[in-house]
Amino acid sequence: MLREARIRAKWHLFLLSRLRDYAQLLKPNLSIMVVFSSVVGYLLAPGVQFNWLNVVILFVGGVLVTGAANTINQILERHSDAFMKRTMSRPMPDGRMGTGEAWALAVVAGVSGVWLLGHFFNPLAGLLSLISLLLYAFAYTPMKKIHPVAVLIGAIPGALPPLIGWVAATGSLGIGGWILFMIQFFWQFPHFWAIAWVGYEDYLKAGIRMLPSNQGRTRFTGLQCMFYSIVLVPMAIMPRMVGITGNVGMWVTMACGVFYFIASVYFYIHNDHKSAKRVMFSSFIYLPVVLLALLFDKL
Repeated sequence: MLREARIRAKWHLFLLSRLRDYAQLLKPNLSIMVVFSSVVGYLLAPGVQFNWLNVVILFVGGVLVTGAANTINQILERHSDAFMKRTMSRPMPDGRMGTGEAWALAVVAGVSGVWLLGHFFNPLAGLLSLISLLLYAFAYTPMKKIHPVAVLIGAIPGALPPLIGWVAATGSLGIGGWILFMIQFFWQFPHFWAIAWVGYEDYLKAGIRMLPSNQGRTRFTGLQCMFYSIVLVPMAIMPRMVGITGNVGMWVTMACGVFYFIASVYFYIHNDHKSAKRVMFSSFIYLPVVLLALLFDKL
């Protein structure tokens, strides 16, 4: 009896450890943040009423697709992850999991997520989610070690979630969905570059090139952040123009753009760790506030 209890305890610990490893691969916290914009895109579509079942299916499908992309990202970067402090304890660089098991998880999650979106909503939503997965995993991920244009490539799958949500609701690539795509597209550049600036040494060790200048931590990064963030200010008018949201949503979105731009200006002037983190945290504030403002003021 004692021996059986010990075996059961060992299996229990093993399963808990494996679940933690799977969670590290799928990155559910990051996936939830990404899928949140997809749900908002769905709810912002004209004529859509809140339905718990549809929202849950969209949410789960999006988390699975995003989790699959994150897993493939870690498979392809398992060797470089071993050189970075924040990633060296992941399952593969730490030796706790082989690539075969990780690929199986990625395939099951990816196929399940694409099927859910394509079956319960429409084929176009499933196709867009598949394109997003493939772009992130097989274009953005390897390009990070080749050229800073990886940020541009990564911004495409990063901006697709609200468009996928819109397509899931309407079945078509409407102007409203493209506007949400563009807002999230431009938002990502200062977000990516601020993170890359803060973690520059780690990225350098791993051979990952994310900053827009080959010279590294120059003011050019702050200048680029200013350019992409200022675009978001006039872009705040577009959701109001096409009738997605009202005046409150427009003004909140515009104010958030100004807030993001000011953080970028501060980053350009000071070009230090503190100002880079300010842009990073501003990006964390900008997107959820804008999406919620647009949704709560939906026309």
